[in-house]
Amino acid sequence: MSTTKPASPAIARQQDELRDRLPFHDTQDLDDAARGLVARREPGTVTGADGAVVWDGDTYAFLDGDAPDTVNPSLWRQSRLVAQQGLYEVVEGIYQVRGLDLSNVTFVEGTQGVVVIDPLISTETAAAALALYREHRGDRPVTGVIYTHSHVDHFGGVKGVTTQEDVDAGRVPVLAPAGFVEHAVAENVYAGTAMARRAGYMYGAALARGPQGQVGAGLGQTTSTGTVTLVPPTLEITTTGQEEVVDGVRMVFQMAPGTEAPSEMLFYFPDHKALCAAEDATRTLHNLLTLRGALVRDPNVWARYLTETIDLWGADVEVVFASHHWPTWGNERAVEYLSLQRDLYAYLHDQTLRMLNQGLTGTEIAEQLVLPPVLENAWHARGYYGSVSHNVKAIYQRYMGWFDGNPAHLWEHPPVERARRYVALGGGADAVVETARAAADDGDHRWAAELLNHVVFAEPDHAAARDALADTYEQLGYGAENGTWRNFYLSGATELRQGPFGTPTQTSSPDMVGQLSPSMLFDALAVQVDGPRAWDADITVDVVLTDSDERYRVRLRNGVLTHSAAPQRGEAQATLTAPRRALPVLALGDLSPERLAGVGIQVDGDASVLDRLGAVLDPGDPDFAIVTP
Repeated sequence: MSTTKPASPAIARQQDELRDRLPFHDTQDLDDAARGLVARREPGTVTGADGAVVWDGDTYAFLDGDAPDTVNPSLWRQSRLVAQQGLYEVVEGIYQVRGLDLSNVTFVEGTQGVVVIDPLISTETAAAALALYREHRGDRPVTGVIYTHSHVDHFGGVKGVTTQEDVDAGRVPVLAPAGFVEHAVAENVYAGTAMARRAGYMYGAALARGPQGQVGAGLGQTTSTGTVTLVPPTLEITTTGQEEVVDGVRMVFQMAPGTEAPSEMLFYFPDHKALCAAEDATRTLHNLLTLRGALVRDPNVWARYLTETIDLWGADVEVVFASHHWPTWGNERAVEYLSLQRDLYAYLHDQTLRMLNQGLTGTEIAEQLVLPPVLENAWHARGYYGSVSHNVKAIYQRYMGWFDGNPAHLWEHPPVERARRYVALGGGADAVVETARAAADDGDHRWAAELLNHVVFAEPDHAAARDALADTYEQLGYGAENGTWRNFYLSGATELRQGPFGTPTQTSSPDMVGQLSPSMLFDALAVQVDGPRAWDADITVDVVLTDSDERYRVRLRNGVLTHSAAPQRGEAQATLTAPRRALPVLALGDLSPERLAGVGIQVDGDASVLDRLGAVLDPGDPDFAIVTP
């Protein structure tokens, strides 16, 4: 079995060139990332109730000294900064715990207790962060929770800092932007299985940590693997300029939907002259299309909202902090930081549109577009999480779709058939492998990867091709400045060498499934229907909710599962009667009467139609192939 290799001469030369070209003399970030340290968590590990480790920051202790040739020196610098962990004072009365999860959790001290902003992914890491805060700032009760946006690393650990009972009793208000719950759970309905599988690649979940493995993801080091929870908000923020006071803490909100998340908001603390930028201004170029998959984000809207942020608070702000990375202090520096972040997204948007209107395709624009020197040399604008390359392609996709206009690309063969033809054209698998090795020896790892990928898809058991492709992906990973690119390449190499690692981490949970609306639950069933197997099925089921006076007709016909809340003619073949809280079991696909009765769902009529419906469901595969056919 092939094992990890050292950096090739071409990659080593690239790393040396970057050391000479990039502004490593600028050490402001090193000072800012360390500023305000109160205490570190020792050790830097967090375990669950069963003793399993859900977070281990200590595994990044190797990030010390100069970068080895197996890591891009710019990414090494970023990972060293991001891996720092502990409790930090932002300004008097505002503290952050950083380095205990992918994201930061912020504590704002109020009159009676503390308001928690973005309680991480897992209850275990959130509870550990709160304990670290209390150890050094006193045993203050949590008097409020704020979710900046609808991604799981900003709400999943909420039950590590508060309880549903305290929220229901009105002791802890939960604030979130409009549309939060719908967007927080929607990804798990439609493409959750595929996204989770690809997220394993994106965050390097199965990679060993070290100079030849996972060194971080740019935005944060990686994701925690503990218990994901969700407490629905009790107060929605709906308009820019909306002011709220929680435990004596004054906040003014700015809506920013459709930026880094479909439901997102920034907010200002007038008494602290502090701005929480959520995830719209971080110490990296962010994703316009995350590599795990998502809807393409709008850089034009993103830039406009940052302009509005500057207009609203630029004259007064003294510190900008976010849900990732470290703050920026001082009015002049804060406004410059926000302005450059704004210009970064605006430049990518405008120049991509200019060039596509000149006839260039997304791939061509990605090769040609160069940032202005001021952005190229701003560390926080470099592509550690998003990248110029894949963001430009995303902008092209947003406006033009997948088709580049070339008729040759309108009806291409699928990967396996195309691979077989290219391998035959190249003189057979062995010959193509030799050509690819020569390309790799010349430093053209991109071309080597393309050639070897064809061989592996044409002949998946060709051992030499698999080994050579793994080695090639490894070199591309070593050279990548982007943390998620590195993780993707090295994960691909790992699966070629060791076999599929599946989906190591899951972000769905009973709390999240429990927030699905009936319509979302029916959609969750609809996207599991194996259409061809269901062509001849004609099934109708009524669903009656006893606690919300709702009634739905669900019908499977022509391979399509539809639903409607409108009054229907005729009788359904079966009727399910249940409280709304029992419905999430439907999303799991087990429709047996015994299973339904076990969660309090009454079945009347012809129960066999549920077996027929269940028989045509085809749930997603969390182990689907990525680097092999």
